[in-house]
Amino acid sequence: MDRKNRVAWSRASALLVLALIASQCTPSQPASRRAGGGVQSDAAVAAQKTYVAPGDLDEYYMFSSGGHSGQIYVYGLPSMRHLSTIPVYTPYPATGYGFDDDSKKMLGELTWGDAHHPALSETKGDYDGRWLFINEMNGRIARIDLRDFKTKQILGPVPNLHGNHASSFVTPNTEYAMMATRFSRPVPNRVVGIDKYATEYKGIIAGVKIDPKSGEMSLAWQILMPPFDYDLGDAGKLASDGWMFFSSYNSERATGKLEVTASQRDQDYIAAVDWRAAEKAIAEGKGDVIAGVKVLDPKKVPGIVYLMPCGKSPHGVDVSPDGKWIIGSGKLQGVTTAFNFEKIQTAIRNKDFTGEEDGIPVLKYESIKDAEIAVGLGPLHTQFGTDGWAYTSLFVDSAIAKWKLGTWEVVDKAPMSYSIGHLAAAEGDTVSPDGNYLVGLNKLSHGRHLNVGPSQPESSQLLDITEEKMKLLYDAFTEPEPHYAQIIKADKIHPIEVYPKEENKHPMAVWDVKDAGVTRNGKKVLVKVVAVRSTLTPTSFEVSAGDEVTVAITNIEQTTDELHGFGLLDYNINVVIDPGETKTVTFTAKKSGVFAYYCTNFCSALHQEMQGYMIVK
Repeated sequence: MDRKNRVAWSRASALLVLALIASQCTPSQPASRRAGGGVQSDAAVAAQKTYVAPGDLDEYYMFSSGGHSGQIYVYGLPSMRHLSTIPVYTPYPATGYGFDDDSKKMLGELTWGDAHHPALSETKGDYDGRWLFINEMNGRIARIDLRDFKTKQILGPVPNLHGNHASSFVTPNTEYAMMATRFSRPVPNRVVGIDKYATEYKGIIAGVKIDPKSGEMSLAWQILMPPFDYDLGDAGKLASDGWMFFSSYNSERATGKLEVTASQRDQDYIAAVDWRAAEKAIAEGKGDVIAGVKVLDPKKVPGIVYLMPCGKSPHGVDVSPDGKWIIGSGKLQGVTTAFNFEKIQTAIRNKDFTGEEDGIPVLKYESIKDAEIAVGLGPLHTQFGTDGWAYTSLFVDSAIAKWKLGTWEVVDKAPMSYSIGHLAAAEGDTVSPDGNYLVGLNKLSHGRHLNVGPSQPESSQLLDITEEKMKLLYDAFTEPEPHYAQIIKADKIHPIEVYPKEENKHPMAVWDVKDAGVTRNGKKVLVKVVAVRSTLTPTSFEVSAGDEVTVAITNIEQTTDELHGFGLLDYNINVVIDPGETKTVTFTAKKSGVFAYYCTNFCSALHQEMQGYMIVK
């Protein structure tokens, strides 16, 4: 029997055993399954759908935001196994991120970040597996290269933009990633009293240009907006390609106790941005330079942005796979609204407006909507499946509603445990969703796990959406806080496992132990270290107190999974070097004495022997 058949046979056998075991549990479930209450799954079906046998691989990657941890968490679907953590905005000792010179420089003065919305790069509206972008509230956006799952660039903090929440949504060919403010403030930033919020404070929408070959990001333009709170966004696609949509609340321009003051109006807005028109205006030299950035004022440059009324305090705005409908979900109401893109264009041409906000025309609601769908209470966010199916998360109802584009019929609801926020479908933000898995990203876990004290984990629940009725398959308890996630087919990503020696162009790299050693230039000392099983060469070096010491470590292994670490005790130095990689760390030798360094990443039977000493005279 060849390997393929053995794997298939062993997997089928395992599933059969699991299904048999599960069937024995019905109807009397183990006591442990009753913990926490709430919805339960059909154990046999769930086991068959989610079991990934040892040695087998998941079908999908899920990239989930880490919220105020500043990280991205990578899970495999359907197993929901946590595969790795990608550090982005926060130091991560496990990989040495934020300790070596390059990542420390990238983080700058900020060692904390609040990351909400990952966005995979796209080609023709489909995920292409090249890069992953993610926003951060301190006016930043980052790019992760999916060739090695490493953060390669952090852009910002961007001038004029405060609280980058409505980000990092990308356009269908990754021309742009977008940014938008949650917190308005004076532009340029200066001292202005809160009492002048309605007139002197401004929001900002920004376009971040992405180099199509390298992925390098650069700030291209900004648009001056009314002082609303811009929340989420989605790019137009196919029929609506060239447009970007942002939800916003607080159209009251209120301050203070916003739960009251910003909930007075029945409708707020979705901002529809013609980003190609903005791009053209910048190319024509329009815009004012504010804090070093070209800013377009809609009063002076009409036609780049319009406002679509949407009730009430909308959170999600999501474009259907064919680009024909824009779905707006007001979180303080019981319906979600389907806007027709063709009607939006007609209303713009006919100047079918009901007013304006700071020079931005407000489109007539009745002229651009197709339907209000009674999905349930607290609609937040919509994802899509095949055949026109849409799935909307309901925070107040703690459920997911399944409904049909075009007929607007709600056909099913699946309860969530507990209080769902966002949701993510397999390939769900593309022009061709897969329609098989859906993950509810819940805000609470409600005791459906072993008690770990007051700091409870977050909850993510996997559903099967292949049939008419949605079926709960799996509870996963994830790191905080999965605001949003995207799910991509695993075969679209092709990561390397070793950095090839010929690609290492680092000027301080050394590939032979005879080239390792110490060189001095005045008070600057360079220590070139070779890391290979099972020695860190040199095994000792001397410096003088007050020297600026740079340690450059090259892991010359070309074998997969042979990582090495360099931990220097009492100096807060911790670097991890992947096979074929060179990293540097620079510090001042402030303390005299003898200090051990050693490999922190278990690498061989003689891992413990991989050590040395720094002597500071």
